Amino acid sequence: MSFRTRFAPSPTGPLHLGHAYSALVAHDMARAQGGSFLLRFEDTDLERSKPEYMRQALDDLAWLGITWDAPPLMQSENLDVYNQSVEALSSRGLTYPCRCSRKDIAAALAAPQEGASHSVYPQTCKTRSMDDRGPNDAIRLHMDRALAQVSDGLGFFEDGPLHAGPHPLDHAALLTKIGDIVVGRKDIQTAAYFLASAIDDIREGITHVVRGVDLFDFTQVQVLLLDLLGHNPPRYFHHDLIRDENGKRLAKRDDARAISLYRSEGASPQDIRAMIGL
Repeated sequence: MSFRTRFAPSPTGPLHLGHAYSALVAHDMARAQGGSFLLRFEDTDLERSKPEYMRQALDDLAWLGITWDAPPLMQSENLDVYNQSVEALSSRGLTYPCRCSRKDIAAALAAPQEGASHSVYPQTCKTRSMDDRGPNDAIRLHMDRALAQVSDGLGFFEDGPLHAGPHPLDHAALLTKIGDIVVGRKDIQTAAYFLASAIDDIREGITHVVRGVDLFDFTQVQVLLLDLLGHNPPRYFHHDLIRDENGKRLAKRDDARAISLYRSEGASPQDIRAMIGL
C-alpha cells in the first residue's frame, strides 16, 4: 500500500508555526515516498469553527507550497458517519451516558482519586444505562469493558524517531491515566474528536498519521477504538513540537506566531521553513 497521510487542523484560529511544522513534515514525507497528502478540517466544534479561519488556512498552506491530492474533507458534513460508530460501541454495552458538567468533574477531582491522575473522569455516572440517556448527556467509553473485548496483543507501530519501535496497549495506563473518555459530545450530539479523527483516518485510507508528540498518549485510545470497531490502525509518526522561548508549545491563541502575520511582515515560505528547523 502506498504512503498516504494527512494534515487535519481545526478551523478555530489562525495557523501558527507549529501547524506549519506538522503540515510540512507530513507533506514532505508523502512527496518523498511518492505517496498522497490529504487535507481535513476537523470542524465539529460548530461554535468556535469559523469559515474565515478555514479560508485563511487554505491560503497559508498553499503559500507554504503545500498541495493536497483530493478536496478537503469536512467533518461537519459527515456527522452521521461518526454517530454510527458511537451507536456501534453502545450496542455492545461499551458506553454510558454522562450528565456531569466540567464544573462537576473539577469538583469531584478536588479530592484525591486513588490510582488516577487529576485529569481522569471520576466515574460519577458509570452505573447509568444508555437507556437512561437524556438530550444533555455526553457518552463515555466504559474503559474496563472495552479493554476486556480488545484483541489479544494489540499494539500500534511507532515509526519514530521520538518513540521508535512497536508499542502495545498499556491497559493500566488507559484505566488510570486516560480513563472513560467522551466518545459522544452532548453539545453537538456527535462523536468526540478522538473517535471522529480515527474513523476518518480509516475512511480516507491513511497509512501514516503524522502529528505532534503531545498526542502520543492518546494514540493508544484511537488504536483501541479502531480495534473495537473492526479496523486495523494506521502507523504513527509523532514529531517534536515547536515551542516558544519559554518552552511552551504554541497554541492558536498565540497570534504572534500566526503564519498570516509573518506573511504580512514580508516573510517567505523559505523563511518559515528556517524558523521551524526545516
